[in-house]
Amino acid sequence: MLLDVKALSEKKKLTYEEMADAMEYLYKLSYHPVAVKFFWDREEYDSFKAEKVPGPKMTVCQIALASRMNDCVVKANEENLMCGNAKTCFGFRDPSDPEVDEHLKYTIDWDLAKECLLSKPRLSKGLKGFATAPLGKGAFEPDVVFFVVNALQAYHILNDYIGGKRVPSLQFNHTINSAVCGGMAYCYNEQKPNMNTMCAGSYTSGKTETGEVNVFIPGKHIGAVAGQLLRRMAKYGGSSMVGSPGQEFPGLHVCKACPMVRFKDAQ
Repeated sequence: MLLDVKALSEKKKLTYEEMADAMEYLYKLSYHPVAVKFFWDREEYDSFKAEKVPGPKMTVCQIALASRMNDCVVKANEENLMCGNAKTCFGFRDPSDPEVDEHLKYTIDWDLAKECLLSKPRLSKGLKGFATAPLGKGAFEPDVVFFVVNALQAYHILNDYIGGKRVPSLQFNHTINSAVCGGMAYCYNEQKPNMNTMCAGSYTSGKTETGEVNVFIPGKHIGAVAGQLLRRMAKYGGSSMVGSPGQEFPGLHVCKACPMVRFKDAQ
């Protein structure tokens, strides 16, 4: 892929395709960033043209991976969901004592398990369904953009959020289980970025076997992240912030200041 970084860095508004191309190429992402849309109107959900819908019931993680790994625009609703955590986080059902029992393995204390469940981010009631799509398809204006990335890619994305939105620091929300569905709900409700580890469900159901983490960016802010990345690239010539700025691959100089990890110009 060839990017005209200078031209893109000078644009006032990037298309979603341009944002996705820049981030996938310059951050060296393994997967597409996933645009997520929540539907609060039944007619809008019913009329939305998706390429795929779940056959059997699935988890949110499995639905999202069709967009992340296979370039599909997918829509789903409560009837498509197998995951109880997602039903709670998406406001399709209220927390209940049986759900507390399912969380007891994490705390070995019932009261604490209930407190943990009630602390989870939850969308307001009334959600009619949701859709996921590769960001670059521009299928809709995203409410949330969801990344599955390694730790150094997450570092760069979140630092570019800080630079692009001009905020000095970020704080994240980690809850028991519900990493992806709860992460999406938190990002949407708070309009803040989030990063968390995989939960038991997202690890086993979401094709995340290589130690990835989840990053969530409010859809309204994704242009600021991509724009900051492109401005840095235009200034330094490379996307990496690790060690000397301007390296092509994020995280090349992993041993900071180590005299044994150096390269020199060939003669």
